[in-house]
Amino acid sequence: MKTDIRAIGAELYFLPVTTRVPLKFGPETLTSVICARVKMTVADVAGRTAEGWGETPLSVQWVWPSSLSYQYRCEALQDFCRALARAWPGFPQFGHPLEVGHDFTEYELPRLLKERNAACTAEQAMPWLAALVCCSAFDIALHDAYGHLHAIDIYKTYSRDFLNRDLTAFVTPAQDREISFADLYPADFLNPAPPATLPAWHLVGGMDLLDDSQRTGSEPNDGYPVTLPEWIERDGLFCLKVKLRGNDAVWDYDRLVRVGQIAIEHQALWLTADFNCMVTDPEYVNDILDRLKLDQPRIYQMILYVEQPFPYDLEHNRIAVHSVSARKPLFMDESAHDWRIVKLGQSLGWTGVALKTCKTQSGALLSLCWAKAHGMTLMVQDLTNPMLAQIPHVRLAAHADTIMGVETNAMQFYPAASAAEEAVHPGLYRRQRGSVDLSSIAGPGFGYRVEEIQRTLPQSCPV
Repeated sequence: MKTDIRAIGAELYFLPVTTRVPLKFGPETLTSVICARVKMTVADVAGRTAEGWGETPLSVQWVWPSSLSYQYRCEALQDFCRALARAWPGFPQFGHPLEVGHDFTEYELPRLLKERNAACTAEQAMPWLAALVCCSAFDIALHDAYGHLHAIDIYKTYSRDFLNRDLTAFVTPAQDREISFADLYPADFLNPAPPATLPAWHLVGGMDLLDDSQRTGSEPNDGYPVTLPEWIERDGLFCLKVKLRGNDAVWDYDRLVRVGQIAIEHQALWLTADFNCMVTDPEYVNDILDRLKLDQPRIYQMILYVEQPFPYDLEHNRIAVHSVSARKPLFMDESAHDWRIVKLGQSLGWTGVALKTCKTQSGALLSLCWAKAHGMTLMVQDLTNPMLAQIPHVRLAAHADTIMGVETNAMQFYPAASAAEEAVHPGLYRRQRGSVDLSSIAGPGFGYRVEEIQRTLPQSCPV
């Protein structure tokens, strides 16, 4: 099509952010993160050019759980981003950004990862999830640039009017389903009238203070809440996601009960339980849920879904999880790299998918389409997205028809990092009445309004 584009340039920036309070991921704790920001230049077949922006946190502990040092993994992620900044402008494919992004992820990204890992020991090999997260900032920027080139909201382009290929070129249905993706496009699975506000899920981390008795005197004194009741009251929260250990059933049960009691005391309505990929036996989760159902029935009823209890490498950990999903909806998160893994997950008993833009906008859209076509429920989960990363994140949630709103927690762990963006989009970086407000988003691409955001970037990285 004459609207087709390809990448012709990429600038890469690293923005370091320090947390105000620690965030625990399984056995590791996050106290700082580097966000990769990308400015992508694209050209159409007539030679017209435009620029777009993408950003993602390089969340080392989440994308690459390992005994390797944090410093090694963090530097490896940055080095891989530099390799991507060299590779994207050399990728010759023209098309819609969904098509170009899909093809890059299918063909070029595996080659780059294989090349990188060939020079490493087995222990030092970067996992696919880490490569996807690095790639996501470039893929998001590609989508944004396309919208700017054509002066259109990117979500208005996921249709037959702009795409050369229907969904049959990207996904295949489960063999036991009479489903066809012929003549269907992502627009057929997206909400055409997305809401302007979304219920916001607050993350109750494993190290978060539940009440004043847990204060030690070392808490930050920066004007933001510290304890869970303070957060609920200030932001009007009614959705709480509870991080659990997954290897300490007594602690996990007690944590769910205590958070549930606080939720009830402060009129919060919903809970989710996130076991952080640490569980290997479904009975671990079943026993906790069954005990809650008997001893704490109201808290049990408040649990809207259970998130990713089992190891995220689903292909090597093919655990049948039907017994868990018979009790509560069971959502894939770290496992759901792409629609193929979602397909495998459904066959094992998973009933929902937690989408993340940090696995690429293109991949998230294709997983969304596959999951919806097969009757799976959707959620959009956070990677503690600050700054520009928050905007594609909440936009995906608004168009996806999630089970309930969107998880958004950057304002808990590094609120000051987004001060420049908050000045333009105040409703996106502070939750009010338990929700985030998307009404300030406007214009082409993702609607960042980046020209109005007064942020001074560091020097772009030499690649």
